[in-house]
Amino acid sequence: MPTTSLKAQISEHVWRTKYQWSEGGHMHEPSIEATWDRVALAVSGAEAHHHNEWRERFRAILGDFRFLPGGRILASAGTSRRATLLNCFVMGPMEDSIQGIFNALREAMLTLQAGGGVGVDFSTLRPAGSLAVSSGSVASGPISFMKAWQAANAVLASSNPRRGAMMATLRCDHPDIESFIEAKIASGAVQHFNQSVLLTDEFMRAVEDDGLWPLVFPVGAHPVPEDGELCVRIWSGGVTPQPCLVHRRIPARALWDKLLAAIHAGAEPGVLFIDRINSANNLWYCERLYATNPCGGVPLPSNGACNLGSINLTRFVQNPFAEHPRVDFGGLKAVASVATRFLDNVHDISLFPLKAQEKVAEACRRVGLGVTGLADMLAMLGLRYGSQASIDLTHEIMRTIRDTAYFTSIAIAQEKGAFPEFDKIKFGASPFVLGLSHEIQDAIAQHGIRNSHLLAVAPSDSISLLANNVSGGIQPIAALDALRRVRGPDGQVMTFDVEDAAWHQYKALYGHHAKRPEHFVQGVDVSAEDQLRMMATVQSCVDNAITRAILLPKNANPQEIGFVVRRAWQLGLKGCSVYREGSRGSEAVVTCKRIERRQATGRANDEAGLFSQ
Repeated sequence: MPTTSLKAQISEHVWRTKYQWSEGGHMHEPSIEATWDRVALAVSGAEAHHHNEWRERFRAILGDFRFLPGGRILASAGTSRRATLLNCFVMGPMEDSIQGIFNALREAMLTLQAGGGVGVDFSTLRPAGSLAVSSGSVASGPISFMKAWQAANAVLASSNPRRGAMMATLRCDHPDIESFIEAKIASGAVQHFNQSVLLTDEFMRAVEDDGLWPLVFPVGAHPVPEDGELCVRIWSGGVTPQPCLVHRRIPARALWDKLLAAIHAGAEPGVLFIDRINSANNLWYCERLYATNPCGGVPLPSNGACNLGSINLTRFVQNPFAEHPRVDFGGLKAVASVATRFLDNVHDISLFPLKAQEKVAEACRRVGLGVTGLADMLAMLGLRYGSQASIDLTHEIMRTIRDTAYFTSIAIAQEKGAFPEFDKIKFGASPFVLGLSHEIQDAIAQHGIRNSHLLAVAPSDSISLLANNVSGGIQPIAALDALRRVRGPDGQVMTFDVEDAAWHQYKALYGHHAKRPEHFVQGVDVSAEDQLRMMATVQSCVDNAITRAILLPKNANPQEIGFVVRRAWQLGLKGCSVYREGSRGSEAVVTCKRIERRQATGRANDEAGLFSQ
């Protein structure tokens, strides 16, 4: 397979293969600048007044890769494609019947065909072996129907080089949770899914107390056995408590150990702390959340959607790698403000695969403004990723973006109206809003706000690669030098020799053989504790959620993974995924020139080793 250098080829190749090809596979734009022009014109079409002024302002933030809209926006805004501009959806609640299940499958495939990734909660399906009241047949369980989704997605992928992204979730108290956890290890039949387990606070406490854990399912129309034990749960797809039958009890730690073993073997499932997700939701008063978009960064209600975009932080460093570099906070605020309006406009020009999705999106107008290039920015400023100075600066940056986005959304509400589900008293009582400044809270109470949620941090892998391979999202630098696999429009995979953008810039300034500064670290050099502290810092300023995996060395064991997941829960994160180096076979990035790891004298294979420098 051909290889080439990053600076000469990689950004243009990513643009050509991912964003500027028509449905027939023919190039229709001569340059990335033409793509920016098309997107800015399309998004400004939502403006009733000052159309040209907003087109110019949108075009300005797209230039120099300062703001990177989600891939669906780049690919389809202003084109004739029948495609959605929103990256992610969560499907509606699945009725536990053959008709309901396959209607849900049809809706998911329509969404995938239109370019949106889907999240699907399978918790509403009866466990395998249950008796169906109407037909007398025996239920095959959620895993069997996940295979139907997998097969349908494979058919779509056969005519589209961009495979549809899917997330499957299951409650930790569903009777089939053990099969769900082991599904990817036991069989390759659900490989197209990302998987997340919905962990409750009650389960986490049961693990700590070494207690028994009940596996339950709603009774519904089924008769309760004479000796049956009932409990009450607010089940997936519902908002009120309902009686559930206890199928059996297992040691909570046994289930926990199965989860950790699966993560150790294949980096999945991820975990979602579902109680925290719901209690911290700005719309706690009108929706329940049971699933996320495929990358896990946006918890969404049934038929919910979110459009995403990332501010490229590397473009706001003045005098990078010099003696006194600094962050241009004025420029950052300006881009964050225009980007917020940009994403709000996307709602008004996007196609929605289903009417129910359009209705829910209009009711709350969720957007997900995030960041990318954080690790590269820190390297350019001379700060080690995970150090206290880097965490303090990251908090200041995220707080600046948060406050700017909220002030901007308030201003748009004054001009265009608040989102329909806005309730001044109840929205103002949400924990995230109560954590904002009194000035912002008072402005929301007086004027309303345009968007229920404004911030999310996605992995941003493709758009970060487009921007000369800046570090993705808030992750540490994956590798200074690597081989990158990119799928082309014909479905063929091409391999490129790539360099991290900040490392490339450093060598351009100080010479190809310049010594790497000590602060210039890769993910394998950052302790799990420092990675978690960085995630918690960012999450504190984000009203949706954040997506990034905690990176662990190859020799990390399941017990250490358990320390990471528990620590994520203790730090207030909404979810967590853990990637042990080498635990996935075929990866998009393969390190080819790894810097030497810092040698930790006497590092033991225990908690201290993972959580220390």
